[in-house]
Amino acid sequence: MTEQNDLAAPGLNPGACDLPWYRRAFAQGAGYIAPSSVFAFIPIAFALESGPGAILLIALNCLVIVVFLLGSTLVMHWPEWGRWLWLAGLIASIITLGLFPDARPVYFAPFITCVAVTLIAWRHAVIVVIATTMTGLGITLIQGDLFGVIMVLMALALALTVGLGIRYDNTRAALRRAEERTAVLAVAAERERIGRDLHDILGHSLTTIAVKADLAQRLASRDPVATAAQIGEIASIARQALKDVRTTAAGMREVRLASEIAAARSVLTAAGLECRAPVALPMLTDADSELLGYVVREAVTNVVRHSGATRCLIEADADGVTVTDNGTGFNGRRGGSGLTGLRQRTEQAGGTLDVRTSPEGTVLGVRLPAPASERGTR
Repeated sequence: MTEQNDLAAPGLNPGACDLPWYRRAFAQGAGYIAPSSVFAFIPIAFALESGPGAILLIALNCLVIVVFLLGSTLVMHWPEWGRWLWLAGLIASIITLGLFPDARPVYFAPFITCVAVTLIAWRHAVIVVIATTMTGLGITLIQGDLFGVIMVLMALALALTVGLGIRYDNTRAALRRAEERTAVLAVAAERERIGRDLHDILGHSLTTIAVKADLAQRLASRDPVATAAQIGEIASIARQALKDVRTTAAGMREVRLASEIAAARSVLTAAGLECRAPVALPMLTDADSELLGYVVREAVTNVVRHSGATRCLIEADADGVTVTDNGTGFNGRRGGSGLTGLRQRTEQAGGTLDVRTSPEGTVLGVRLPAPASERGTR
């Protein structure tokens, strides 16, 4: 809980603040307190042998105690200092009973302790409960009042029961709110992941389709056989893209560095770019191979779409991958959502993404988080 919540009345029901006063009182415990309020008038029975004036004063004092007791359920939304004043009023009205012989105000210790744990912050209420208990035990032991000792100990037990019960309920409510927030964040994160995956998959596949369609268009008039081959590859890529979308939605798609380098070599060649890529690849874990596969996919897509390059170099080792082109760089443009998603993937894996761009070209590299000697094998 935050500091602000710690200073709120533990018994406060936020949903009851706009209710009529009587409904707000019952929503905040008046139904439990009201039956016990009749015990506030017991001192009248002890004063029956006193004069009518004394009985009237004791009755008025007991009525004030009841007002403070029941009214505690109506002031829980007050500021902290106001609730402290209300508790002080209850304590003062109980102490006033001590002015009358045989009134025995110590018997009302449960009223003080129970109101304290519902009205003021727990860490402060504990001090009030301990002080009330110690004071009450001291008085009753000096007087030799065994029933008084029982009442004081009951005040302590009731305070702990009520206070800890409220804290348990508040903790459960806080956990429920935290779970709801976590669920919302999890949904948002999953939407972002799916959007990033779809961008990576469709962006690359559609770029490849566009490049091969342009190539097929150029070949159509002079080489029908090559045109048919390119159209067949376009159909194959489209089917693979559809499969990737379906498996991504099901959370089962796999991206691997080897397959992405092979695809990159094909699309770069079709786009008329010189491609240099490794034939032998290092042994990588599935997670590392997937991450580096996405790096190659995003980098090559950007090279074909935006760079205007004539040459692309892909380098891969056990510590990461680097894609270099001789294009115009970003030419004043900022990286798009693809680079943002790639950066998020890399950071989540503990790696580092480095993008260096200039008019002479762009270098995009990702370094994995641990040296090769600490890596497992695929």
